[in-house]
Amino acid sequence: MARQAINIGSSANDGTGDPLRTAFDKINDNFVELYGTDNDINTLDANLDVRTHAITTGVTNGNITVTPNGTGSINLGSITINGSQVSSNDSTQITLADNIQTTGTLDVSGATALASTLTVGTSLALATGATVTGIDNGSLGSSATLLATQGAIKTYVDAQVTAQDLDFACDDSTTLSIDLDSESLQFSGGTGITTAGTLNTVTIAIDGTVATLTGSQTLTNKILTTPTINGATMTGNVTVDNITLNDNIISSSSNADLILDPAGTGDIKLNATSVDVTGNASVSGTLSTADITTTGNTTVSGNTSVAGTLTVQGSVIADTIVSNSNGDITIDPAGTGAIKLTGPITATGTQTTTGQLNIDNLRLDGNTVSSTSGGITLSPLAGQNLVLGPTSGGIVTAPELQATLGEFTTLRADALQNDTSDGNLAISTQGTGAVTVASQLTLSGSFKKAIHTITATDAITEIEHAGRTLLLGEVGGNANVVLTLPDATGSGNIYHFIVSVAMGGSTTYKIQVPDADNTITGQIMYLDEDGTAVTSFPTVAASDTITLNSGTQGGLVGDTLTLIDIAADKYAVSGHMRVAAGADPATPFTAAVS
Repeated sequence: MARQAINIGSSANDGTGDPLRTAFDKINDNFVELYGTDNDINTLDANLDVRTHAITTGVTNGNITVTPNGTGSINLGSITINGSQVSSNDSTQITLADNIQTTGTLDVSGATALASTLTVGTSLALATGATVTGIDNGSLGSSATLLATQGAIKTYVDAQVTAQDLDFACDDSTTLSIDLDSESLQFSGGTGITTAGTLNTVTIAIDGTVATLTGSQTLTNKILTTPTINGATMTGNVTVDNITLNDNIISSSSNADLILDPAGTGDIKLNATSVDVTGNASVSGTLSTADITTTGNTTVSGNTSVAGTLTVQGSVIADTIVSNSNGDITIDPAGTGAIKLTGPITATGTQTTTGQLNIDNLRLDGNTVSSTSGGITLSPLAGQNLVLGPTSGGIVTAPELQATLGEFTTLRADALQNDTSDGNLAISTQGTGAVTVASQLTLSGSFKKAIHTITATDAITEIEHAGRTLLLGEVGGNANVVLTLPDATGSGNIYHFIVSVAMGGSTTYKIQVPDADNTITGQIMYLDEDGTAVTSFPTVAASDTITLNSGTQGGLVGDTLTLIDIAADKYAVSGHMRVAAGADPATPFTAAVS
């Protein structure tokens, strides 16, 4: 008997389905077909009993056959049976917990690990190429197939060693020997040398009386005859303490002074043609010299008094130059010479310059700031202001101000005009910035909205779409278009849609909010061209999606739809749609955004 299906009707309680008795009669027949009556050999319960975690055949002495389809396998937990092969499907080992008895041949192709003793009744057969076939516990022979035991090896070695002597020689070339069977070899130390043995290791040690080539040692009362000392450091009264002598250089240890201190009235005399001092030279007492010639720089930390004329042909380096009380410091080059300051200049107090002042290409002359070459750039530190104008009353004037970018906190002007005939005036911001008009805006001319054509699924944004005329123009009208509005914040942004290409078939234009928090409120008017009747479909509390299908829900060319961001998570909608003759208008609103 074939399986009988119960007719449930087209909808609930529409009277087209099976009566209750007929439906349950079909159920009983299906169960009889499955289980049959007692001992019916063609049904499940007579052949196979599945209960209490067991599968049992209902046929006396009957087999249970599980046959996969094609190359399929039988999976029992992590065990896979495929034909005559049993394997693990989770890469773990297969454990057989009880004894295994095989009456046939056991063929092991992989490695075999035995956790306990392997008992072999006759012989152990190895793989092809192996030559070991037995164990030799005798005196070792020439067989290539017998494996020697420890006892056999010891017997052989003892027989060989007993008859041998160990010959050795010492540094004095004396040759000695010991009988390995009856004598022992002894290691003895000499002066400052000791020996010790542990297991199979002999350790030779020296004490402090033996000098070594490495490490630090103290030599007491030793005489070195014509020694060669490389890189030596000597300490104590006999050595030179922290002084290092290297070739013709005498140096002290790190950051230590080098002091030459003659006794009594003795002097330090440098009998050389010249003396070079590469570092700084400090004299705490009186320095008496004949003529001094300084090739490099001279730094004076104290006061310097010059009774005569000071002539400097090199450089004068000083932290401070001070005049006498209330006296001026005058630097007056001769003739057409100039005063040149090559480093940074820090001036404290008021600086007065009489005449023209040139700084690179910038010139200050009287009340005029001008350039000697190129333009003038006023660039304050980042985040700081540039202030132009008198402190009170006056104004900043310019014959013409041209700028590619002007950033103004306050701009006072009666008019912004382009002085180019028929030229446009563009006002734009950077990034997501907006142009905000805080007062009443009066337009004496026309206001032109930009048109933006939408041809595919897109995210509606304030920057790209707000305030524009948005054409729904999917090319060919044969692909679904989903438009997701931005999060409503009460910005007042208006998104005005006009259908320019009608969808065909089952494709639609769908306009939806970004998340479940946002909703749409309002209504859309529909003109039913069958009877020129007008129908209005309002939203419900959960409305968040508008679908235009070019049929019952509008979406013909010229249909309009306007959404306004009126509050946080709230859009207001209005629209005018047409429904072609032969179709009845239906609401476009759904709650589909989760």
